[in-house]
Amino acid sequence: MSLFSDNIRALRVKHKISQEKLAENLRITRGRYVKYEDGTSEAPYDILKQIALYFHMSIDLLLSVDIRKIHIENLIKLEGNRLILPIQVDSFGENYIEIVSQKAKAGYLNGYADPEYIESLQQVSLPFLGPGKHRGFPVEGDSMPPHEDGSIIIGRYVERLGEVMDGRTYILITKNEGMVYKRLNKNKKNALVLESDNRFYPNYEVKASDILEIWEYECSIGRSDKRHEQTESQSMKDLLLEVKREVMEIKNNTSNT
Repeated sequence: MSLFSDNIRALRVKHKISQEKLAENLRITRGRYVKYEDGTSEAPYDILKQIALYFHMSIDLLLSVDIRKIHIENLIKLEGNRLILPIQVDSFGENYIEIVSQKAKAGYLNGYADPEYIESLQQVSLPFLGPGKHRGFPVEGDSMPPHEDGSIIIGRYVERLGEVMDGRTYILITKNEGMVYKRLNKNKKNALVLESDNRFYPNYEVKASDILEIWEYECSIGRSDKRHEQTESQSMKDLLLEVKREVMEIKNNTSNT
């Protein structure tokens, strides 16, 4: 038996529909459907898509999450029948915010669709943030000053790529880069340009098809009380970083010739 088999059986029973009726709705024979439910045959993509649409459930959840362990009615429904994990609330009805610590960061790419992983994360409540699903992510490196290592960026879940605003900052979860915090621009139809506020780091593109999640910056939780540098000092620092970056590019070009 597979997780997918258990899930479609659980959903069918929950909806009180027979195998024959479900097979009819999927436009396949009952015998073919039974093989998917008992795990003796794997469903092709077109059937997976039909089943996902029928139950209003994303394919990734059908394949990777034991839906018997979660309350389906508490899932957030997104465009195209996509779902994200349950909203957890405190005693006042405010949404909890899961904090992805540095220790938990490594497992997020594999665990973002796993209820048990999400529920294992530390939680805080920030009522002033208002509606929406929020989550906290750790800052790493120096590409996005004034945020430093150890800070936490609180982001609001973005349901559609079209909601991304040019020049705003976002946490992106991507297949290849993992977790990054950058300033975004939609310079191309099917890609986003990621920019660092630290000019030492060059811009780069991420294809829309590689993006798993987008969280818009709402606020940050920091531990540093250092003074902000004066504008003149910051400008000089930016200039030096730009020169350093250009020198590195020249070295790289020289070594490749």
